[in-house]
Amino acid sequence: MAMRVPNLGETELLVPLHEGMFEMPMWDTFLRRLKQAAGCDIATLVLLASDSTSPIQLSSVTRAPSPKLQKLFDEKYAGTEPLQSRSMREGRIYGLEELLEMGGEKQRDFRDDVLSPFGISHMQSVRIADPSGLNAWLVLSAREEIRPSSSALLAALLPHLRVALRVLARLEQEKARASMTAGAFSHIDFGWIAVDRRCRVVDMDEQAQRFLSRSAAMRRGPYDRLVPSSPAIDRQLTALVKSFAENPDARPRAVNLSQDPWIDILVSPVRVTSLSLGGKAVAVVYFRGDQSSSADRCQQLIDVFKLTQSEARFAWSIAQGISIADAAEKHGLTIETARNYSKKIYAKTGARGQVDFMRRVLTSVVAITVH
Repeated sequence: MAMRVPNLGETELLVPLHEGMFEMPMWDTFLRRLKQAAGCDIATLVLLASDSTSPIQLSSVTRAPSPKLQKLFDEKYAGTEPLQSRSMREGRIYGLEELLEMGGEKQRDFRDDVLSPFGISHMQSVRIADPSGLNAWLVLSAREEIRPSSSALLAALLPHLRVALRVLARLEQEKARASMTAGAFSHIDFGWIAVDRRCRVVDMDEQAQRFLSRSAAMRRGPYDRLVPSSPAIDRQLTALVKSFAENPDARPRAVNLSQDPWIDILVSPVRVTSLSLGGKAVAVVYFRGDQSSSADRCQQLIDVFKLTQSEARFAWSIAQGISIADAAEKHGLTIETARNYSKKIYAKTGARGQVDFMRRVLTSVVAITVH
């Protein structure tokens, strides 16, 4: 069976159809060209998500309805389905009379009250549904009878409409996921900065921009170079980035920038070409910052795990990976007292040791930064 090749008119419609979701307003070019190709007065695309009662209506018409007509629609028909759009069988093309017969008297009132003032007496409408729950209606409206070839045109466009709707649904899903991920990252102060072989910033996310604007641990220096405040860490970061430029398969390295508030970074080579921003980026600096001081974190440990003040101070130290011996020295405790503290902390938190305690702290609300 030979593959059907679209004619020139369809081809002129297909590109703006598939690119229309990136236009502002969406599908403007497609609707204007469809109106011309179909020989109708108005081409309309209506979008409705499964969890929404407010459709998005896109139209080739530029003139707005009169205030009187808009008021009538809002008072009598808003929130209703005057043309029984949800009852339409997916992929079937309906005429105006069919839609009116499906709904009865109220639908005929809609024709008289809303469509007739616009001079609309003919219509072709088709519903397209995506498994995600996103629905679309493509509607051709006209004052004169719509030519039969318009139905064939709508039928030819249906497979492409389904693809466009599927892409839009996936984009919306990814946008929602990205928004939730960004929200989660903003709460834990997680972000990334891409750098070239000279440690110059190539790109970064919004979280990193906020981090650099408020943190003294790292800044954007002359010539866009990423500069840690510590000269020793600056040398370490420079050496790491240079080594990653020469060996993209090297293992990522973690570096602590600050202990109070706690800020650490993971420097990783860029291994995926498509993410290397035109070949400029050789490394990504992932950071986990903290706007809260150790005193804030101690209070959160007291609230969450019911520790005493002294236990909380000691607990926050070992939660950062400091050994019990080093934590004892930091807080002026004997080793025996430090061990007693750790036992009490593990008992109150249900941890089986320091590693398990660190895991419990980092997966609790204590890890969340409230802005």
